[in-house]
Amino acid sequence: MTSLNIPFGATSTADDVLRGVDLSGKRAIVTGASSGIGLETARALVDAGAEVTLAVRDVEAGTVVAREFGTEGVRVARIELSDPASVAAFIGAWRGPLHILVCNAGVMALPELRTVEGWELQFATNHLGHFALAIGLHDAMTTAGHSRVVVVSSVGHVNGDVDFDDLMFERRPYDPWTAYSQSKTANILFMVEAAKRWKGDGITVNALNPGRISSTLLGRHVAAGPPPASFEPNSKDVSYKNIEQGAATSALLSGSPLVEGITGLYFEDCVPATLYTPGVRRGVASFALNPARAARLWDVSMTLLGGGRGPLPLAGARR
Repeated sequence: MTSLNIPFGATSTADDVLRGVDLSGKRAIVTGASSGIGLETARALVDAGAEVTLAVRDVEAGTVVAREFGTEGVRVARIELSDPASVAAFIGAWRGPLHILVCNAGVMALPELRTVEGWELQFATNHLGHFALAIGLHDAMTTAGHSRVVVVSSVGHVNGDVDFDDLMFERRPYDPWTAYSQSKTANILFMVEAAKRWKGDGITVNALNPGRISSTLLGRHVAAGPPPASFEPNSKDVSYKNIEQGAATSALLSGSPLVEGITGLYFEDCVPATLYTPGVRRGVASFALNPARAARLWDVSMTLLGGGRGPLPLAGARR
């Protein structure tokens, strides 16, 4: 584990980690920011002075939330991460620099659903949409200088690597929790490769496990029941957080000077995670940090999205 002097932990809140931090002049995007830890992350950034765009599927719900902030520093824009055209429209409408991109939105344990391209929906939403969004906004982040990409993954990644031979469950039986794990591992692998590629561009990229949150809408689509016993082999190691605590690591990586210049790491409870040990529900799996697999996923994702020749303006894709 990388040693950093971070005085926060599992019970810290988003307010705690950004208390006294001035983000005036910084522009941020938070996906999935109309509820849950995305909303709380956005609120903490706004309170610290940042201008925040709530990137949401439901613009009406996002607008209601934006009004509650009571400031002109909050904007709302539509994005459907599973739809390349929607992601492309969001990227195309962005103007000016971008200092903070929080890839927060996600779905969990869906029944077997596919996009019009035939992509498994959890992989398409949790990974491909954020991958395309980050790449498409690369130049805006480079222009800003000292920009940060924050990728929200999950401890659930430890239950499944990316299956490059059958990404979309076309040959193996579909399992909602296996698909979720694969998408969350993909989040971390994207972080690994993006951190390497973009380090010279002044962009840091880190991923995180927010912890088990007691009340969010992430599980609203779960139709398969609770995770199997193999998914949580040691339940005593799973502790619940409230939303304010769940957003703390996202807020830290988004705005705290304590992690300035830090890139390519996976955090939990506001500090870099140790390697996962089977039977203990925390840490990061070694397969999620594998640089060769990270590079392979980048290339596969680029191919799926058209490699810059399709509907997405994939600026910086080949960097």
